[in-house]
Amino acid sequence: MSEVIINNTDISEPIAGEGQRVIKPYLRLSGLEPLVVRPETNFINVGERTNVTGSKKFARLIREGHFEEALSVARQQVESGAQILDVNMDDALLDGEAAMATFLNLLAAEPDISRIPIMIDSSKFSVIEAGLKCVQGKCIVNSISLKEGEAKFIEQAHICRSYGAAVVVMAFDEHGQADTEEKRVQFSHRAYKILTEVVGYDPQDIIFDPNIFAIATGIEEHNNYAVEFISATRRIKELMPLAKVSGGVSNVSFSFRGNETVREAMHSVFLFHAIKAGMDMGIVNAGMLQIYDDIEPQLRELCEDAILNRREDATERLIQFAETVKAKGKVVEKDETWRTGTVEERLSHALVNGITDYIDGDTEEARQKYPRPLDVIEGPLMAGMNIVGDLFGSGKMFLPQVVKSARVMKKSVAILTPYIEEEKARIQAEQGGEIKNAGRILLATVKGDVHDIGKNIVGVVLACNGYEIIDLGVMVPAEKILQTARQEKVDIIGLSGLITPSLDEMVHVARELKRQDFNIPLIIGGATTSRTHTAVKIAQEYGHGVVHVLDASRSVTVTGSLLNKALKPDFLAGIKSEYEKLSEAFKNKKQTKQFLPIAVAQENKTVIDWPAFTPVKPKMTGIRKFEQYDLGEIAKYIDWQPFFIAWELHGKFPQILSDEVVGVEATRLYNDAKELLKKIVAEKWLTANAVIGIFPANRVAPDSVKVTPEQPDIAPAQLEFLRQQVKKAPGQANLSLADFIAPAETGKTDYIGGFAVTTGIGIEQWLDKFKAEHDDYNSIMLKALADRLAEAFAELMHERVRKEFWGYASEEHLTNEQLIKEEYAGIRPAPGYPACPDHTEKYKLFDLLNATENTSITLTESLAMYPASSVSGWYFANPEGKYFGLGKIEKDQVIDYAARKGWTVEEAEQWLRPNLEYDI
Repeated sequence: MSEVIINNTDISEPIAGEGQRVIKPYLRLSGLEPLVVRPETNFINVGERTNVTGSKKFARLIREGHFEEALSVARQQVESGAQILDVNMDDALLDGEAAMATFLNLLAAEPDISRIPIMIDSSKFSVIEAGLKCVQGKCIVNSISLKEGEAKFIEQAHICRSYGAAVVVMAFDEHGQADTEEKRVQFSHRAYKILTEVVGYDPQDIIFDPNIFAIATGIEEHNNYAVEFISATRRIKELMPLAKVSGGVSNVSFSFRGNETVREAMHSVFLFHAIKAGMDMGIVNAGMLQIYDDIEPQLRELCEDAILNRREDATERLIQFAETVKAKGKVVEKDETWRTGTVEERLSHALVNGITDYIDGDTEEARQKYPRPLDVIEGPLMAGMNIVGDLFGSGKMFLPQVVKSARVMKKSVAILTPYIEEEKARIQAEQGGEIKNAGRILLATVKGDVHDIGKNIVGVVLACNGYEIIDLGVMVPAEKILQTARQEKVDIIGLSGLITPSLDEMVHVARELKRQDFNIPLIIGGATTSRTHTAVKIAQEYGHGVVHVLDASRSVTVTGSLLNKALKPDFLAGIKSEYEKLSEAFKNKKQTKQFLPIAVAQENKTVIDWPAFTPVKPKMTGIRKFEQYDLGEIAKYIDWQPFFIAWELHGKFPQILSDEVVGVEATRLYNDAKELLKKIVAEKWLTANAVIGIFPANRVAPDSVKVTPEQPDIAPAQLEFLRQQVKKAPGQANLSLADFIAPAETGKTDYIGGFAVTTGIGIEQWLDKFKAEHDDYNSIMLKALADRLAEAFAELMHERVRKEFWGYASEEHLTNEQLIKEEYAGIRPAPGYPACPDHTEKYKLFDLLNATENTSITLTESLAMYPASSVSGWYFANPEGKYFGLGKIEKDQVIDYAARKGWTVEEAEQWLRPNLEYDI
C-alpha cells in the first residue's frame, strides 16, 4: 500500500526569510502514487507472490503465457496491503527478459495495481534492465553488488540511475561476502562512494544489506557476528546517515530453530541494540516479540551475553537454559509472576497480552485505589494501550493482538462506566461542567453499502487510543450522518465504502457538509477509495479537511494530527497542497495507452471455432433452490488465505502459519477461527441458502447475450457486457464475456448459468451478543468467517453445477487446493467485478433466479447484497472462458453501451466511472 503524504511539513521546511521550501532527503518511491520512507517509517511490506519462485499459480500462468490472468495475483497482493510489488521472472524455462517486459507492460495498464512501486528482482541484470525499460514511476532494483568488480558495478548502477531506480546493495566484493565488522563497513562505504561520487546517486536512494549471521552455533568464530553487525550498522549510519540498513533478523537465532521461546527473546534483545544503532528495517517474527523489559530476567541476561558476546561460555549457558524449555516453546512452569505486581502493572500487562481472566477484579481494585473512576482509564489503562499502540505502529504487534487488547479495554471500561456516569451527573449538577474525552469520532458505511469489517477494525484501533467512537453501522444516508454529527458534537467524521457507487455517495456527503456549514474534518477509507479520487472528487467539495486513510494503523496518526490544535493547521495545509498537486496532475495527465475504436475492438474478439464446437446440454435447466444447506459441508471448501488478509496478516496459506514474521500470530488466529467455526457449524448459528439457474442463451450482438428460459414463469433477458478497448499485442484478443457464448447465427443453442448464495442469515443476533459482551475480537472473527463461508458456498455450488446439474465436467476430481487455484473448466464472473463492472446487470441476474424470494438476499439501492456474506454471479462453461479485467474504455464504447442499456450517456458514465479513460 502507498504511504500517505499527509503533511508538507513532513517533507519540506521553509527557508528563513524566503518563504520557500527545501525538499527533505527521504527515500521516495512511486508507482502511480508515492511511497515516502520517512525517519519514523518502520517496516515496509513487499508483496512477493508475483515471483515465479514464490507462487506456483503465478509461475504456471506465466509459463503458459496467461499474463493477463497473472495480473490477478498482483492485484491480490496490492489489495492485501503490499507497499511494494516484487516481480521476479527467474526460471530456467522462461525467457526472463521477455516475460518481465510483457508482464510489466500489462501491469502498467492496470492503475489499481500499478499505483504502488515495483521492485524489479532478478539475479540476471539483463532481466532487470528489461524491466527498467517498462516500469513506470520510481522503482527499486534488487540487487547490485561489487562481487563482479567495480567496472561492472558502476555500469549496472549507471543504468539503474538512468531509469531513476533506487538500489539494494548487497555486502559483497570481488573476494566474497562481508563477514566482519570492518568488511561490512568497508564494502558498504566503498559502494556508497562509488554510487554517490562516480555514478551520482542520491544517498537516500541506497539500501544496504550488511548480512546478519547466526550466533551461538558452537563455532567460536561466529560468536561476535551480532556485535559486528550492530557496530557496523552504527558506523554505516554515521558515515552514510541518509542510506537505509536492512537485514534478516531471524538469521541471528538460526541455531535455536524449533525453540521459539529462546528465538523470540534473542530477536527482541538483538533488535533492542540494533535499532538503537540505526537499523531501519528487517524481517523478524514480530507477532511474538517480547517487550525487552518483560523478558524473563535470566533469559534476557543469557541472550545479552550471547548477542553482545560478553562471556566465553555464553553459548553453553544459553543452550543449557534452552533445554529447560518445552518443545512448544513455553517455559516448563507457567509464568504468573506478573500477578505479584501493582494493580497498575497488572492492568497494563493484561492489556498488552490480551488477558481477560483477571480484569474484573483488577479493575475494581484500581477503582477503589483512585480518587475518580476516570483516573483508572486515563492512568493504567491508557498506559497499557499506549504500549499496544507503539508495538502496533512499529510492526511488533499485529491486528488480531490489538483487537484482543481492545476486548480487555472494553471490559474494563464497561465496569467503570456506571461509576463515571454517576460522577458525570454529579459534576454537571454541581458545576454545570462536562468530563472531556480524547475526541469523538463518527464512523459510518455510506448509503447503499453493507460492508463494514474494515470500518470496525478502524473503530477498534481508535478506541484503543482513547477516542470515543460513534458507529452508525452500514447503509447510513447522508442526512443521518450529518444529523448525528451535529447532535453528538463529533470532532471527526469517517466514511467507509467497498463498492463503486459508494464513491459518489461520499462526494454527496462532502457537498452536504459544505452546504450545511460544517467545519469538522472528513476521513475517507475503504477498498474502492484512493488518494487520487479523494483529491480529485471529494476534497474539491469541502474545504475543512478531507483526508484519505489507507488502513487502521494510519488512522491513529491522522486522527491525532487533526485533533491537535497546534498541529492541525499545518497538517491540513499540507494535505491541501498535496491534494491540489494530485488533482492538477490528474487533470493534466497524458494518455499513454492506445485504444481501438469499439467497432474494431469487437472485431478483435476471442477466436473460437464455433462450427467445431458443440455446447454441452445441461442435465437440468431452469432454477433450483437450496435452503439451510449443511454448513459443515460448506466449510470444507474454505479458502483460508483471504481470511488472514482481513486481519492484515499477509502470506500464502498454509505457509503463513510458519512464516518468520507473522507465523505465530497467524497460527493462534487460525486456531481461534477453527474453534469458532466448529461452534458455528455445530450450533447452526448461520443459515445458508442458495439458488442456481441454467438457461439457453446465444450471443445476438458483439457484446450482447440473449437468455431465453424454457420455463414460462421466467422472463427472457438480454445481458449486456463490455469489451477491453486498449490496443493489444498482435494475436491477443480484446476480451468480452460475450465471446464465450455461441453466436445465434451458428444455429447452436448455448447456455449460461447464474447463482446467488448467502451464509449471512441469522448473523445479527450473534453480533449483538458479542457487542453486549464488548467482544470485538469474536465479532470481527464471525463476520470474517461468514464471508469465507459464502465464498466457499459459491465454490461448492459451482463444483456441483459442473459435475451434476450442468454436467459438462462430470468426471472432474479436484482437491480443494486445485479449486482455489481455479484449475477447473469454466468461470463464474460477478456483476460489479473486473470483467463485468456494471453492477446494474445484477438486477437481471436476480430476476432470472428470483433470488430474493429463493435466498432472502436483497439488493440495496447501490446494488450491494444484504446480508453482506453473499456472493452472486454468472456461470460460463466454455473451456476458452477466462477471467480478465476490463481496464479503461473510451467514450465511443460508453455511448454504445448506453444505447444498448437504454440509458443516457451520463447514466452510463456514473456506473462505469472507474473504467473511464476520460474525466467527467
